[in-house]
Amino acid sequence: MKQKRIILAAKVMSVVFTPFYLPIVGLACLLVFTYLSLLPLMYKLYLLFAFWLFTVFIPTMLIRIYRHYQGWSLFELGSRERRVIPYVISIISYMMGYYLMTAVHVPFFVCAVLIAALVIQVACAIVNLFVKVSTHMAAIGGVAGALTAFGMVFGFNPVWWLCLVLIVAGLVGTSRMVLRQHSLNEITLGFLLGTACSFATVALL
Repeated sequence: MKQKRIILAAKVMSVVFTPFYLPIVGLACLLVFTYLSLLPLMYKLYLLFAFWLFTVFIPTMLIRIYRHYQGWSLFELGSRERRVIPYVISIISYMMGYYLMTAVHVPFFVCAVLIAALVIQVACAIVNLFVKVSTHMAAIGGVAGALTAFGMVFGFNPVWWLCLVLIVAGLVGTSRMVLRQHSLNEITLGFLLGTACSFATVALL
């Protein structure tokens, strides 16, 4: 019974902190803690909806349709060889979102969040050709990298938020290992890759 509860908790953590939701978390932080908080409420909601549409809804639905078409379970889809098409779907969806954002001239740092998420997806797709990497951890690493970079840009101290992100990263990484989706090396590589890509993208833009 205890083992079943642990597995259930691991599944919940994996679903709640799915990689697709974390760009929205980054955007929400910008809308609350930076000058973007001065934007009208309806405009903020529009940005959040657009992010959700292109970083969560579209890739999630297309990947689900692809998985059902192939007749694979979530565990089977997790193998390195079968992750190529989901990566391609995510990258195309993120690119469509970025095109929309630039077309309507959204604030620069909003696009920076989307670019960082796109860079992480591309980096994970390339690394996946050689070795499996945890996209869950890459996404959380992306949040950590973006927080650090935005802290430098806007001059605020992100230490407490980074502590929270690291705690969540530890919980999610443990969950992925409990579910036998990734090894410790894959989890560590994913977090470091996401952190480096996100920090470099935001700092250099």
